[in-house]
Amino acid sequence: MTNLPDQWTMDTGNARGAWDADYARKGRLFSGAPHPLPPFPAGSRVLELGCGNGKTLSSMLATGWQVTAVDFSYHAAILALKVVFASPLAGIVLADTRHLPFPDALFDAVFTHHVLGHMDGAGRNLAARELSRVMKPRGMLCFRDFSVQDFRFGSGRLTEPGTFLRGNGIATHYFTVDEVTTLFPCLSCESIREEAWTLRVRGDSHVRSEIVASFCK
Repeated sequence: MTNLPDQWTMDTGNARGAWDADYARKGRLFSGAPHPLPPFPAGSRVLELGCGNGKTLSSMLATGWQVTAVDFSYHAAILALKVVFASPLAGIVLADTRHLPFPDALFDAVFTHHVLGHMDGAGRNLAARELSRVMKPRGMLCFRDFSVQDFRFGSGRLTEPGTFLRGNGIATHYFTVDEVTTLFPCLSCESIREEAWTLRVRGDSHVRSEIVASFCK
């Protein structure tokens, strides 16, 4: 179930190049313990968007789910391939979340963790429609992205309301609860909350804050 074309020709703009360069230079960008996973039954068809180097994907392999993991960075996909190597239940697809190469109503659950926050407003709207399209009726969507309470809010050049472009060429949008609630007009918001914790950087304390939500089709 691996799809890694020799030449990646879809135009995803400067963002793909920035992420690709970061993964090529640094390798594994994300480490540490993944967030707890919801108790979907074994055999569920699950889509993970923005799988990166496979941090969350590694936990998914123990669930018995049939996992399709997507990233638009070639170098990230190569790293994720090493995580799913020889697994009959998981595969990697190189694709743009705004234009998913999957038929309608394929997945029981969709995970979008820190993916939509790296798109502009038009991209988020396109992706939201695509995620709704590929979900089965009564399917679940699990969302996680940074909130406006995060300490990095305001860091970088403002490109859109709530969106800031940093020196590495990667933009981050910071969400409000109301914004996330209405982000997926074709889905019903089942739960939403803010999670905050303290991060120590060079002896200073900083607040990290995410919005965590689940939606049902």
